[in-house]
Amino acid sequence: MSLHSVFIIDDDAAVRDSLLVLLRGVGIRARGFSSGGDFFDALPEDATACVITDMRMPDMDGAEVVRRIRDLRGSAWPVIVITGHADVPMVVQMMKAGIVDFIEKPFDPPRLIETVRGCLARLSDLDQAQGARIAVQSRVARLTPRERQVFDALIHGRSNKEIALDLDISPRTVEVFRAKVMTKMEADSLSALVRMGLTLG
Repeated sequence: MSLHSVFIIDDDAAVRDSLLVLLRGVGIRARGFSSGGDFFDALPEDATACVITDMRMPDMDGAEVVRRIRDLRGSAWPVIVITGHADVPMVVQMMKAGIVDFIEKPFDPPRLIETVRGCLARLSDLDQAQGARIAVQSRVARLTPRERQVFDALIHGRSNKEIALDLDISPRTVEVFRAKVMTKMEADSLSALVRMGLTLG
């Protein structure tokens, strides 16, 4: 069973039910909503999820659903749009809005499953990246103010001599602080330390 949920928004009950059966049949957790309004009224609390939405619906169209999801959840909730009435301007507009894919009805089940699985794989990568960021943040929090200054200088490519001049301390003292930073950050090399800095953004 997938760790992430897929939410299906489609006013056509037959299409919605067929998607639920298809996804659940391959071990993907799926839940259906009959409209964008119903979906946002009962907005799930999942930190990450994949959304499949129809384009043309009576109360709220797919474009509005996509816009609201981007505002509320950003890239943590990637969206796949399905529609029976696709045209080039619509496809371009939706892709620019950040959707993962645009699938025309009647959809090809293997392609849809492949697209959803790709979407879920990206979410797993996002979860791992978030976990790595939290781990690095907790290590940085253990640094003293001076150690943090040395850490920041190191990840920006400053040499020991440059750091010593910037902080008005001796190169030997920089070496001492550098060793403490490496230990507290659990970094076995300078490149590992730099990667941690990149993780923090």
